Amino acid sequence: MIDNTQLLRHLMVNELIRLRDGQILNQTPNPLPASCKYEKIEGMLLGIAIGDALGATSEGLNPSDRRRLYGEIRDYVPDRRPGQNRPAGVGTDDTQMSFWTVEQLIDDHGLIPESLANKFCARRIWGAGGAVREFIKNLKDGQPWYKAGTDNLGNGALMRIAPIILPHLRNPHPSMYADTAIAAMMTHNSFASNATCVAFVHMLWELLGMGSPPEPDWWADTYCYIAKDLEGNTKYQHGGGILGEYSGSLWHFVSKVCRDALERKLTVEEACSAWGSGGHLFETVPSVLYILATHADEPEEAIIRAVNDTKDNDSIASIVGAAIGALHGLGSIPERWVNHLNGRIRDGGGGGQIFRLVVCSKQVFWLHSQLR
Repeated sequence: MIDNTQLLRHLMVNELIRLRDGQILNQTPNPLPASCKYEKIEGMLLGIAIGDALGATSEGLNPSDRRRLYGEIRDYVPDRRPGQNRPAGVGTDDTQMSFWTVEQLIDDHGLIPESLANKFCARRIWGAGGAVREFIKNLKDGQPWYKAGTDNLGNGALMRIAPIILPHLRNPHPSMYADTAIAAMMTHNSFASNATCVAFVHMLWELLGMGSPPEPDWWADTYCYIAKDLEGNTKYQHGGGILGEYSGSLWHFVSKVCRDALERKLTVEEACSAWGSGGHLFETVPSVLYILATHADEPEEAIIRAVNDTKDNDSIASIVGAAIGALHGLGSIPERWVNHLNGRIRDGGGGGQIFRLVVCSKQVFWLHSQLR
């Protein structure tokens, strides 16, 4: 196993990564129970791509505008906006970068940051965000991978971070958290993003070991417990919208707004419109956690709500899909979504690429590791 804990320590000591020295970074994840089947990992991985593809063709629309154009989206649909030609069932950069991470982990049997950074730069990304474009430019201009990312509050690292779990399935180790932080910082090197990615990977690991959904409070409480230590008392400015101006840390904002929405029993659309549901972490994180808090016991409906009731719906549905898949397994995801998923992650080569990577990841990280 590749152990990146010392690399993370080096990055922290030299202030190359924006991350506090939280307790979780030194903890070994609990072994997954014997009842955990690979179907849960398959659900997590395909949940990424399914949520992304369901939202991709109406990405960026306000829920009311989307509803007027599409009605309620419950299956893959082609893009109906003038001048857009994205076909049904094909994902975006969320799926690409997630499964390029899977590809790198398989190739090297663990995270090698240089390899992952080069993989992100080697192919055309469909709809890359500004932080990713800046990272690629910096890398191509000669900056090392650990200096190429920007202090950014977009959700572009969170949307692709789930596969980092794979090398640790059979051999839990604190390096899982080191791998998460290192992979996240490449493109979005902010305290909030790095802390969020570590917290989300920890939550995914816990979900893989669960036999039933946790209580609604678990989602925001667990996120905040982990993220508080790692983000610290940052002073981000976030404002506008119904909730007005806010100054402070992401974890504190999430705790406040999610608790209030649960107490008021808001619908997903009501809650997400209150704090916004775009690609900014102050909008994405509470949206994801609230959807899961209110619909984790309804796998299909959780993803449907993410697709229909949020603005950055492909990314939010992708993140929700990873969590739902990890909790319930592939069997909980509608078969029609799996069967009609294109599975393409690069130009040319046809579809089905992600399905081959899922099969290969099982061989490398589940069956082969079991034999050793």
